[in-house]
Amino acid sequence: MAPRFHDLKVVGIERQTPDAVAIAFEVPADHTDTFAFTPGQYLTLATDIDGEEARRSYSICSAPGDAVLRVGVKKVADGRFSTFVNDVLSVGDTIRVMPPQGRFTALKGERHDYLLFAAGSGITPMLSIARTVLAHEKDSTITLVYGNRSTETIMFLEELNDLKDRYMGRFTLIHLLSREAQDVDIFNGRIDAGRVAELAGGGLIAPLEADGVFLCGPGEMIDAVSASLEAMGVARDRIRFERFTPSGEAPAPRKASKAAREAVEEGAAIEVVLDGVRRSFAMNDADGTVLDAAHRAGIELPYSCAGGMCCTCRCRVVEGQSEMAVNFSLEPWEVEAGFTLACQTRPTAQKLVLDFDAA
Repeated sequence: MAPRFHDLKVVGIERQTPDAVAIAFEVPADHTDTFAFTPGQYLTLATDIDGEEARRSYSICSAPGDAVLRVGVKKVADGRFSTFVNDVLSVGDTIRVMPPQGRFTALKGERHDYLLFAAGSGITPMLSIARTVLAHEKDSTITLVYGNRSTETIMFLEELNDLKDRYMGRFTLIHLLSREAQDVDIFNGRIDAGRVAELAGGGLIAPLEADGVFLCGPGEMIDAVSASLEAMGVARDRIRFERFTPSGEAPAPRKASKAAREAVEEGAAIEVVLDGVRRSFAMNDADGTVLDAAHRAGIELPYSCAGGMCCTCRCRVVEGQSEMAVNFSLEPWEVEAGFTLACQTRPTAQKLVLDFDAA
């Protein structure tokens, strides 16, 4: 079944920093299974802002078994949704929420050494992973490198310090600050390739000994750190990441190919299978996507970021051919298996059939 929205009541709003809050939702007893999650997953939230629906995905920062379901939201420049949450949303309000999704999740098994890198609000899934692993994997260790501008911009500072005190010897917390001087020079600056090399050279982190290296934050950080880790010899399959934004060096969306333009000249026939129901519509705009065409036809498809970074709109091509404008989330094996992102998909043949139930 494709994910559907459910109305959840806001039961808590906790100010974390001047521009970030943690939102707590009450999950009704009959929705407990629907909102069960694996640490590292995210929620897609939706609400109406100025008469238009706005959606945004935010990582879960609570741990399984907590009384409430929490996400962290940092206000970003020109961010309609994050500004609404920080400045307008109140306890008692209702938000439409999709069940948890995402594959940026903790490793399976009973004993692991984790190395986590987070920048800014990238801490949200890391907090969920760290809390759960430390509580339930008695021999596992976690080293968290957390980058921020200054102390006052550190989200969940008190909770992180509590973890450090409670799990001494198993949880190592390294703060890097880019706009506030610390006594030890190596802790001054951003998380980048050079800093990772310095931390490894100084014995503060051990990338080659980690069972899993997790990265979450801006695209630039993820690209730089991933490249640095691979240069050190860390296997690519041990590096997992979740982008909150694409990097400045990320490729711009590809222009529609000749095949895509020819396919829609007379209206490409699109069929989607969702919850066992087959719906059909035409696509005439070569610069648009299947998601855009579905909206124009009044057909609601699952989506969140609409930028190719999450996998909420993941589906499988079962007939026809297509191309994607950008792809920041699907793994190569998924593309080879025929999966695509509806928010980035253009048909390159007269007929395209996408199965959302196969995702």
